Amino acid sequence: MGRAVVIGGGVGGLTTGVALRRKGWDVTVLERAPKIDPVGSGLAVAANALKALDTLGLGDRIRALSRLQGQVGIRAANGRWLVHTSGDDAVARYGDSVVVLLRATLMDVLMEALGPDHLRLNTTVSEVDASGGVVRTDEGDLEADLVVAADGIHSATRRALFPGHPGPAYSGVTAWRGLVPRGDLAVQSMESWGRGQVFGVHPLADDVVYVYATDVSPAGAVHEDERVELMRRFGDWHEPIPALLRSADPAKIIRGDVYYFDQALPAFHRGKVALVGDAAHAMTPNLGQGACQAIEDAIVLAHLAGGQENDLAAYTAARLERTSKIVRQSMTICRLTMVRNPVVVRLRDFGMSTAAKLSSDLMLRSMDQVLGWRPPGQDPAARV
Repeated sequence: MGRAVVIGGGVGGLTTGVALRRKGWDVTVLERAPKIDPVGSGLAVAANALKALDTLGLGDRIRALSRLQGQVGIRAANGRWLVHTSGDDAVARYGDSVVVLLRATLMDVLMEALGPDHLRLNTTVSEVDASGGVVRTDEGDLEADLVVAADGIHSATRRALFPGHPGPAYSGVTAWRGLVPRGDLAVQSMESWGRGQVFGVHPLADDVVYVYATDVSPAGAVHEDERVELMRRFGDWHEPIPALLRSADPAKIIRGDVYYFDQALPAFHRGKVALVGDAAHAMTPNLGQGACQAIEDAIVLAHLAGGQENDLAAYTAARLERTSKIVRQSMTICRLTMVRNPVVVRLRDFGMSTAAKLSSDLMLRSMDQVLGWRPPGQDPAARV
């Protein structure tokens, strides 16, 4: 194989770098930050992404460093279960369940697998010549047979390749994330829905709990104290939500507006450049598939890329339709969570709970097309 330059040292970029190295490419991953310092939050790695990581020999390590979800599902703001399933049911159906871990832990595993000699920090990319495979940086030009743009939702590379694309659109919700000590609290994985609001809880290893929340909000709203703001919005919800918020360190709560691609890109490649992750298909977090789809991208790209442009066309063919469907599915769920009218909320909750009673595996079956994916060379219909 030839030389590959990957722009961006996030989950998608690092996984792509590892996957290409496993295929014999000479890889350099460029990251503009002076160090890899992941956002202090948790991350869900679902069955599809675990299978992808297995092809790199990293799946078992991630499983060992993670916490397996047990019973998981959706509750109402008062704590009543609307729909739920168990990790055992997911394993039986997909060969794996969902594991949750610190984002930093996943990044550490990927960086170790990539190797320090293949990661260049504090390097800013100023331009990419797609036809010639030249990446211009503040430290000089790099020539490559393959350039991978993993530079995030606001990708400068994507804007240059597809200037007519409108870019990310605001979903209508803002999101909070944080890590909270569990202490003596009894905590299980769950997500609770209210009137336009969501609060998620996932215990991690070492008695740490990953919490996240969303609420309908104008884009760009600013709050003086995010923990106080969360208590105002969620302080009267069922336990352990108020207790977790009382234990949270305000300095460790991160908030950001949620954007996604309302319009899909026409392709995930141009010339010698391929796009992966949020640069290609930014989505809302409602399916927990953002990082998982970036990992899938990496495996498929490394499998198909051989230094010829038609190989990248095959990559687009393999990924564009699938990720576009998942973007739409995730946004559909986001819109369901945004409902604020109390009558409509009651109807939504009643519909979910009734459907779950009529079909006990409803929650899993709704995810078949997402979680049932298998890496190239494996039967996507197989049940391991």
